[in-house]
Amino acid sequence: MPMNLPLQTILVVDDIPDNITLLTEVLNPHYRTRIATQGETALKIAFSGTPPDLILLDIMMPGINGYEVCRRLKENPDTRPIPVMFVTVMDDIEDEQHGLELGAVDYLIKPVSPAIMLARIRTHLALRDQTRELERLVNRRTAELERTRQEIIHRLGLMAEFKDYETGMHIRRMSHYSRLLARAAGLGDAMVEVIFSAAQMHDIGKIGIPDHVLLKPGWLDQEDWKIMRRHPEMGAAILGEHADDLLKNARIIALTHHEKWDGSGYPNGLKGEEIPLVGRIVAIADVFDALNCNRPYKKAWPLEESLRFIEENAGRHFDPHLVPLFKGLLPEVLMIQKQFSDDLTR
Repeated sequence: MPMNLPLQTILVVDDIPDNITLLTEVLNPHYRTRIATQGETALKIAFSGTPPDLILLDIMMPGINGYEVCRRLKENPDTRPIPVMFVTVMDDIEDEQHGLELGAVDYLIKPVSPAIMLARIRTHLALRDQTRELERLVNRRTAELERTRQEIIHRLGLMAEFKDYETGMHIRRMSHYSRLLARAAGLGDAMVEVIFSAAQMHDIGKIGIPDHVLLKPGWLDQEDWKIMRRHPEMGAAILGEHADDLLKNARIIALTHHEKWDGSGYPNGLKGEEIPLVGRIVAIADVFDALNCNRPYKKAWPLEESLRFIEENAGRHFDPHLVPLFKGLLPEVLMIQKQFSDDLTR
């Protein structure tokens, strides 16, 4: 035999004890009830860890009135979904209109018919349950879409990475470094995650570089460098111009991660803060990891030498304000190196 579902909770807010008694006698056979005789108390209960499923709210109360209670509930995203039903003696059309405009789902005039009140409560609770289920399904689908989006982003990065190097772990490491540095630089959570995802596509333009240049087992000559230096613009062209934050920043990163603080970088010779912050962040993460990797033209550098190179090039290649932040992240950087070691792919 299936277990009974727990009773839903209704918060009754009224400053007159007799009114509370009448309402709770009607409700108690069907619902759990909580009681508040002041607006301030009602808000504390609503903002608690176990908010009610529905609120029956009087308007005329000492302290803050029911209208103000409703307004505060609806301006807070955590309590906004709770259905609020006004139960009041205020029977003017203007009063009812004002209550509904504040976000209440219903407006009942005292004395209330118990049958009508219970029917209305059942309806609004059913609607709330349906809304919760829809929200759950939407959230689940959104999470699935986000996982798919992240996988596509990673695969786009691998397209260039697998053409260039033996392993795709470089983009995993440098995108994690970028996320750490973005957070250390004071960027908000949303932008930090945008940079983490966008950084994975920083070298997408290398798809357009011929293999005889990209895989050359030695230093590039002047003609080779002319070709290689086209990959940021190729990447920007592949990604295109979009209003979407992720794609917009992916394009900026692809185009600017080889610019240098002193203006000697490419493709546009940007200098200092002319270089977008996202490009400056990814430049450090990308170069640091590249120095620690085996490439067709070089062996991996020891960690100490890589760090020394980053420090010595602060103010020349790299943003001098970001370099100390990156140095302070070394423990986390080493953990990422271990987690995404090239040896794991062999």
